[in-house]
Formats: sequence, structure tokens, C-alpha cells
Amino acid sequence: MELKKKYDFDAIIERANTDSIKWDGAGDIFGRKDILPMWVADMDFASPPGVIEAIKKRASHGLFGYTGPSGRYHESFIRWMETRHKWEIMENWLLHSPGVVSSIINSILAFTEPGDPVLIQPPVYHPFYSCIKDNHRRLVINPLKYEDSRYSIDFDDLDLKLSGGVKMMVLCSPHNPVGRVWKKEELLKIGELCLTHGTLLVSDEIHCDIVFSGHDHIPMGSLSREIAMNTVTCISATKTFNLAGLAESLVIAPDEIRKIRLEKTLRKNGAGILNIFGMTASQEAFGGGGEEWVEELIEYLQGNLKYLTEVLDSLEPRIKLIEPEGTYLAWLDCRSLPVAPADLNKFFIHEAGVGLNDGAMFGTSGSGFQRLNFACPRSILEKGMEKIEKAVKRL
Repeated sequence: MELKKKYDFDAIIERANTDSIKWDGAGDIFGRKDILPMWVADMDFASPPGVIEAIKKRASHGLFGYTGPSGRYHESFIRWMETRHKWEIMENWLLHSPGVVSSIINSILAFTEPGDPVLIQPPVYHPFYSCIKDNHRRLVINPLKYEDSRYSIDFDDLDLKLSGGVKMMVLCSPHNPVGRVWKKEELLKIGELCLTHGTLLVSDEIHCDIVFSGHDHIPMGSLSREIAMNTVTCISATKTFNLAGLAESLVIAPDEIRKIRLEKTLRKNGAGILNIFGMTASQEAFGGGGEEWVEELIEYLQGNLKYLTEVLDSLEPRIKLIEPEGTYLAWLDCRSLPVAPADLNKFFIHEAGVGLNDGAMFGTSGSGFQRLNFACPRSILEKGMEKIEKAVKRL
């Protein structure tokens, strides 16, 4: 007998007129207001009830002055990382920033100079490109290999590129958009190559808690002391607990000299001030029973993924799902559709009425792909897939 679930992920929560980028901004992005948005990487689920109550309680105090980091927040995060990811971290390794992208930008500013080469692995989260280019660093790419519907790292190319004097590598782990949860041997090889070539590793691990059955997220900094000292880890509660609008993230920097340097850069750029509600929400999420909510969330997402797989199997080979090992983002290979890659996103917008992320925004190797966010109530996913299925079958 199946136990009754405690949380209702099927509930439809109206997001229109809440200043949601995903919903209220869809008209500007896609050119029509009647679009079903399945793009921005936030969830259409309410955050855990305990988090909502913690925010209400803090708001009832009525005073919202400048806020410093809470020891209780740090303790809850440290305990979360040790319990869930088997990584023992120290409080004096921690820094704060408004978000992971801000942490990456400030790491680039702190540890590299204009013109320095910085490496990424496309197709990859598109802000990585602007973080590098907008700060006048030189972009170096180590494209992921795509074989038999699976992505892997081209280590020969990575070794070659790092040997050319790359100052920093920005790793996406788990990977957005292709959904890989890197295995221990892959991470060890990355870490060792960075050590060999004197390349600082910045690891974006914001999706670390959304990992599916049969896979485990391994923090890069947990692999060895040497790798930890050469790694700056960027992490947040925002993806796990749907808190992106509260603008709070953590940086884990075990190397004291690098931590001080990054702290100064964050402060210089006005990025070191805590959001009082972001801290309150994150502290409660990590320390107030958030794990039970996350486990139910992952189970629900796996159900969504199963449904998505079944629908797309019926459309093979026209749309092929690159099955994600983590994240709530589906990477869809649409290259067999009789639609030019440059027109693919428009096809989904105007023929299916669904707003997806165009794969080309993640790099040239993403051309012909689309990214779909399946972190939504099943009924919304069903509606979106029905639209896509009908549009594809009309081709």
C-alpha cells in the first residue's frame, strides 16, 4: 500500500501577475502572451511549508536592517552538506553572495586578469559565456562529446587546452543543460588536470540536490585536500527549494588566501550584503526538515520524467530525450525534425504554443536542441507535451 504523500506537488499555483520572469516575462521573450512557459530554471511548486512560515515569522518582526551571516545558518548548511553529500566543511571557508552567477563573476575578477583564458564545457549554462566575455577574459572551450545519446568529457582536449595556460576552469556539476551527474573518476581527473596545469577550478554546484536514482552528486572539494584547496565551490538553496527570487548563495573556499581575496572582491563590488529573507529561508530549508520535502520532490520529478520519456518515445526519432541524471531540465535532441535549427525555437513557440530555451544559447554545439523545464505539476507538463506532440505530428 502506497503511503500518502505529505506535500502536494500537483497543486496549480497561479503565477501570473507576480512579476515572475518565467510567466509574466514570457510575452516579451517569446513574442506572444498565450505561451505555455517551460523555460526558466525555477519550479512551479511552492517552497517547503516550514520555509514559508519562517519567512512570515521574520517579516512579522517588522525590522529589516543590514544583516550579517548567522551562525545558525552556517551550522544548518554545514550539517546539510555532511549528511547529504558526505563533505565536512568548515565555517571559516564560507562566503556569501547574491547568487551563483555573481560568485562566478567575482571569482573571475578576483583570480584572473583581463585577457586571461577561462575554460568552460559547452553546451553549458549560458551566463558562463557573459561572465567571461563581459569581463574581458578570453573564452576557451572544451566541448563535451555527444555519443549514443550521452555526453562525456573529452579529456584529451581538456588536457591540451589547460596546458595552454588556462587560468580558470568553470565546471557545471551537475551539468546544465545536458543533465550529467559527473562520476567520481571523471571529477578526479578534472581536479588532477587542473592541479597539474595550475588552473583554478570554480565549481557551480547549484543543482547538487536534484539527483535521480542510481546517481550521486560528489562535491569537487570533497575529493582530496589538494583538490579542495584548488577549488572554489558556488552553491545555493535556491534551485533545491525554489528560492531564486530571494538572492542568496554561498561560496566554499577552503584556501584561506583565496577566500580573503574573493571576500575583498565581493565587498568591493557591493556583492557581499546578505538578503535577510534569503538567509532566513535558506537556514530553515537546510536545517528545518527540508530533506523530507526534497525526497518527495525528487520522487515527483522522476514521475514527471517517466511521463516525459513515454511521450517522447512515441515521437522517436524526431525528438530524442537525453535522459537527465540530475536537475529538472530535459535536453531534447530535435535535429531529426524537418525544421532548420535556426527556426526550431520559433516552431515550438508558434506551432506548439510552448516556450522552451533554444539550445543554441548554450553554445554552437547546442544548435538543434531545446531545453525543457519539467519542474511543474503533472497536469501542466501533460498540457505542454500534448501541444508539442500535436505540432510535431502535423509536420
